[in-house]
Amino acid sequence: MSPYNDSGYDDDVNPFSSVPPANSRLAPLPPEPYDRGATIDIPLDSAQDLQAKEKELKAREADLKRREQELKRREEAIARAGVLMEENNWPPFLPIIHHDITNEIPIHLQKMLYIAFTTWLGLAACLVWNFVAVTVNWMKGGDPVIWFLALIYCITGVPGAYVLWYRPVYRAMRTDSALKFGWFFLFYTIHIGFCVFASVAPPIIFKGKSLTGILPAIDVLTDNAFVAIFYFIGFGFFAIESLISIWVIQQIYMYFRGTGKAAEMKREAAAKTMMAL
Repeated sequence: MSPYNDSGYDDDVNPFSSVPPANSRLAPLPPEPYDRGATIDIPLDSAQDLQAKEKELKAREADLKRREQELKRREEAIARAGVLMEENNWPPFLPIIHHDITNEIPIHLQKMLYIAFTTWLGLAACLVWNFVAVTVNWMKGGDPVIWFLALIYCITGVPGAYVLWYRPVYRAMRTDSALKFGWFFLFYTIHIGFCVFASVAPPIIFKGKSLTGILPAIDVLTDNAFVAIFYFIGFGFFAIESLISIWVIQQIYMYFRGTGKAAEMKREAAAKTMMAL
């Protein structure tokens, strides 16, 4: 042993030798038995199990195809009947109506329909402000009857306008239906008449100061200037709504005549009349 070797290991030991030295302190590990003919037991599905699974998959595939065909048949039947599947998506925070101009309306009609939609929102703003103004008048000693009338206008006017003329024009532009265009023109004319009447609000038909027209505003001005301010603002709202609505019906009617829908509507009306006879 070298005098400089302090590790305690013998320098004469060959670490690569297969025969351990006589003075080795470690006993060799016993050799592990190895059987060349041994088999590993791996569980495999039997042929019957595979056939059963294959039948089950085929049955599921056939069921899916049957359901797909049934769904396709129903969609085609709905399309032939003219029924459109609509999902409420507006307003985003509380979806109560279906409204998707960007994806459902042709590009050349989108601007026109957006303005028509603005008139529906404008009518809602007019009726809400009318209710606020009449409420202020009632609080200042006005007739409580006009407050109930203003509330009725607000509650019935907004959904009524949507059902009677905005939804028909939306569907008319989406499906290019002459009948729906005719329905829109009828009730949108009534809408314009109401807005013009409300901007003036003569003391006929609608009771007293339940509408914020120019005549009630002048009348209220002599009693209470503060209330009159609300009425003058309401008059401005109804006047602007009337002007925009007149422009909208002109533009839609020009498109309606230009595409030949007027003649088509007359033919449909004549055909229905002949069928009824």
